Order: sequence, then C-alpha cells, then structure tokens
Amino acid sequence: MAKGTVVQKIIDAHFISGKKIPGSQIALKIDQTLTQDATGTMAYLELEAMGVDRVKTEVSVSYVDHNMMQNGPENRNDHLYLQTVAAAKGIYFSRPGNGICHQVHLERFGVPGKTLLGSDSHTPTNGGIGMLAIGAGGLDVTLAMAGQPFRMNYPKVIGISLKGKLKPWVSAKDIILKVLEKFSTKGNVDCVVEYFGHGVENLSVPERATVTNMGAELGVTSSVFPSDEKTRLFLEAQGRGPVWTELKADADAEYDILFEINLSKLEPMAACPSSPDNIKTVRELQGMDVDQVIIGSCTNSSFKDLMFVAKAMKGKTVHPSLNMAIAPGSRQVLGMLAENGALADIIAAGVRVLEAGCGPCIGQGQSPSDGSVTLRTFNRNFAGRTGTKGDKAYLVSPETAVAAALTGKITDPRELGIKYPSVKNVSEFLIDDSMIIAPHASGEKIEIVRKPTIGDPPANSALPADINGEVLLVAGDKITTDHIMPAGIHLKLRSNIPKYSKVVFECFTETGKASFAERAASVRDAGKHGVIVARDSYGQGSSREHAAICPMYLGVKAVIAYAIERIHSANLINFGILPLVFSDKADYEKISQGDAVMIKNIREQLAVDKTINASIVKKDGGQEINIVLQHKLSGEDIKIILAGGRLNYRE
Repeated sequence: MAKGTVVQKIIDAHFISGKKIPGSQIALKIDQTLTQDATGTMAYLELEAMGVDRVKTEVSVSYVDHNMMQNGPENRNDHLYLQTVAAAKGIYFSRPGNGICHQVHLERFGVPGKTLLGSDSHTPTNGGIGMLAIGAGGLDVTLAMAGQPFRMNYPKVIGISLKGKLKPWVSAKDIILKVLEKFSTKGNVDCVVEYFGHGVENLSVPERATVTNMGAELGVTSSVFPSDEKTRLFLEAQGRGPVWTELKADADAEYDILFEINLSKLEPMAACPSSPDNIKTVRELQGMDVDQVIIGSCTNSSFKDLMFVAKAMKGKTVHPSLNMAIAPGSRQVLGMLAENGALADIIAAGVRVLEAGCGPCIGQGQSPSDGSVTLRTFNRNFAGRTGTKGDKAYLVSPETAVAAALTGKITDPRELGIKYPSVKNVSEFLIDDSMIIAPHASGEKIEIVRKPTIGDPPANSALPADINGEVLLVAGDKITTDHIMPAGIHLKLRSNIPKYSKVVFECFTETGKASFAERAASVRDAGKHGVIVARDSYGQGSSREHAAICPMYLGVKAVIAYAIERIHSANLINFGILPLVFSDKADYEKISQGDAVMIKNIREQLAVDKTINASIVKKDGGQEINIVLQHKLSGEDIKIILAGGRLNYRE
C-alpha cells in the first residue's frame, strides 16, 4: 500500500469508512462537484427524483459546454432546465460560451487538497492543481450533491518520477503520450497516477493539467500533481491566491508501481487511429498528407497553448492543402487572446475560430473529409468519434499540429527551421465571472423550466429470480461508450431516453438487418432479458451513464466481458445491470449472437459468493454449455442490483 503520497493524504483527509487496502471499497467525502450538459441534465432529473432541495457540497457547478449548437429546440430546452434547476438547488451555472468545464473549473473553482467528483471522465484535469478529481456517472455525482459519500475502491498509486526539462518543440502532451505508450488504455482500473520529482518543478499548471486530463485514457481513477510554488503562482494569477495550500509527497513516500520519465529525452509523439495508446513518434509518421488541424479541447486549449499557436503562426498562412481551427478552452482564454492582439494574428493566418466549448472533440461539427488525416490536440480518437466513419484521427501536441498546418504534412516540429516561440507564464489572468450565475439564496420560488423534449429518468424493475436472456451482441476488445451510445448529432437526444435508445450500438448495425435497439426491444417485449458479451476493457472512455441507462431501458440485464472499466461498471450497477466477468476467457469463443442465456437463482447466487453459474443454449442446435462467471460487487452493490438500481434502492 502506497504511503506518504499526495493521494494518500487527500484520501485520509476525506475518509469516511472502509478498509485502506487496495481493491477494498471505501467511502469518501466529496467537497465539490461538476456536471456538463450532456450528462448533467439526467443528473439533475435524478436529483429532483430523490427529493433533494439544496445541494450539500461546498461547491457544485453546472457547465454548458458540449451541446451548444442549436439545430432544433432540444439543446436550448436543456440549457433552460439546467439554469433554472441550478438556481433552485444551490448550484453555480456556467452559461453556454463560458468555456469547457475542466478548463473553467481549474481557473475559477479548483482548490488544492479538495475532492472533486464530476460527471465527465476528464474531471481529473483538476489534479493539475493537487485535487483528487474523479470522473463518475451522473447518478454518483447526484448522490454526492445530496451529501452522500462517494464509494470507490482504495487505489494502488502509480508513481511517475519526472526529471529533466522539456526541450523546445516537445510539450506536456508528449509526456502523457509516453505514459500511455507504457501503461496502455487497459489494465489500470483502481489505480491513481501521482507525478513527482524535480521535473515537476519545470511544468506550469496548464502543462500539468494536460497530463492529468488525458490520464483519463489510461482507465485510472485519477491523476495528481503536487500543489507547489507553481500552483500558488497560478492561483494568484487567477485572483484566488488565498485558496492555495502546499501539498506534496513525503520524501520517503512509497508507491505501488514506479516509472521514470526523463523529460529532456522525450520527442514529439502521436496517438494513431483509433486508440489513444496506439503511439508512434512523429518521425515515424513524417510526410503523411494532412487535411485538417484542430487545436483545442479540454486537453490543449489553455492560454499558454493558444498563445503558442498565435506566435508560431504570426505572419504565416495555413497551408492551402488543409484547413485549421482553434477552440479556446474558456471565455477567459478567448478574451485574453483578443485583448493582447494574438487573436488577430491567428485570424490573419487563416485559422478558423470556434466557440469556447467541446465541439469537434465530441463530433459536434468540424468532421473531416472521407479518407483523410486529421490532426487534433484532443484526448480521444476512437473510431468514428469525429463524426466521419473510417476517420483517421491522430492526437498530437500543439507544436506538432502547427508544424502540419504550415507544411501540409505530418512534420517533426523540430525540423521546421524556425525559432521556438516560447510563452511566459501569466502573472495576471483576465478575471470576468459575469457568465457564471451564482445560485439563488433560496430556491423555493424558482420555477424550474421543463420543456417538452425533457423526459424523466426511466424506471427499472428489481432483479428477477432468474435471468432468462438472449445474447444481443458479441463484441470485441475496447468497446467504448462512444460505441454504445454515439455522441455527435445524436447527443441532443440525451434528455429523451426512448428516442436516444434507438441508436444504442448503432455502429454495429448492418445494412438491411435489424438494429441492436430493435432486437433488444423485441426480446424485452417477449418477456426475456438482453445480455451483452464482450472481451477486454468494455465501457472505456466517456463517463456518460446513458451507455447504461439506454441498454437498461431496452431490457438488458447483464454484461459479460473479460473486464469492465471502472466508471461504466459503476453506471451499470447504478441502473440495475449486472456486470460479470468470465472465469475462463475461452468461454467467450463459445458464445454467439442469438444464443440463449440462463442464469438460474441469480439473487441467491449473488448472496453466496463471487461465482455465478450460467448456461448457454446454442441457437443453431440446442447444445447446452455450462460456464462459470465472476462478479466484483460489494455488499452494497449487490443490494443496489437486487433493487433494480440506485434510484430504487433504499438504505
């Protein structure tokens, strides 16, 4: 067990119950929460359903940053609901256009040593200032707002020692790409990454936040930097110096796993299609034609990032073979660029300026052309996430993105032949909180606006005595929540579960054949239960709980896989879907879509031990195969599953 670490110190200060043994469930006090509009609408509907009058946290913030394009009334309807429910329940509301939740929270609300729970998987961004910031499903965030503790497994701590200093044209993005190359996107469940060492002193808070943000792709619970002099200077520049406190690991701190990175030896890297851990050096990719470059997202949209772009592009023009765009992380960043003239330099170079929001990172516009290469400074490049099927999205640093924008090809930025345009740390940021609405002192007289497109959280029934199911889908490795619930043009349906459910696993629908939703509804309406089967790392990626809610609505009762990622497993439990893993991975090969699944006496089996006996009846010949499954549920998890989900469960 790790000792003397920043992670341990924050957990100890917020510990409520449990055993401090890696893998054992603990309960933590949550100080702050954040939501964004794609997940927040359902979270606040759940808060209303629970009868909570006012949130119990120190600070809760509702951000609108995902669905800001208003093609039809749905998104604006959600914004009105979010604003009024925030006023009524004691929640700060960050208006559309104010910026991406992680960037704004880092700027205006984050506090070293505090706990932050957010309904977005990239919430660990705020680990860049020494918070234990954790992404979770909306219902877990709702429970935290209601004053209940957050339950998680006590983590192992991966200590990453940084030494040296980044060389010109190498950036913080290359640090996290190196970490992903080492640890990959799977196998890191119930771990927290902690950065330490003399190299940390050479990284600004925006650089640290890039690393902790994209650390979400590792599948870890969170990533944390110490709170030090650089943290103090950042918070003072934000006008929030008094919230700073020093927080660092003890000199003799012990880590469960150790890895060292010499920053001075790093080189520009890229995550190749279609996974954040498919890493190559930029040198290996050099010369590849590029059609599109976008710099932004919550990973690389800070003032430091975009000032670099402005300096590098000043007096130059985007290569005629491609188009380039930037998406500032916050209104603060955009305002400062406008105020100091950098925005004019960016525009003069032919760069398109997008709204301060998530936009293209979630497939909301700026989709690339068919068969072309797009370079993005984002955190995810899952297949189709850009909104273009068969996309070729590469994740790179702003330095590598600018090099491609100038040359039209993937280019090692060290070979551009120009002086590196370094950017100094800011001593005073532009402070304007007029787009953040403080909650009403008393929410009693606030009318919560609910337009026709906003539904209710769907109800689930208690776990049946037997699961009498049918295999609706047999999927492979690394099934992401984007596979399960596509974003992009469909995300505006998130407040209407019956409509959104129609596109569950849309990516697997074959032309002329019934969709997953149609097959699932047919099985459900016949009085049977749906079962999903997959291989390793099922449910990685976004925290969107719709990837559990919509399958639940369609009658899915169990997911069976080699391994299920942390946030998605928690979401399945919260909505009454049983997460199971194969005891023998070879059994996966015995199962086909359409096979019958019988798990008799499931309620009794859950009460006995971690082993679940099931049988598969083949659709093509009636052969019965007995298989053994395992679960990793705590005692409380089992009670929630038996009740049919957290909204049904009463302690």
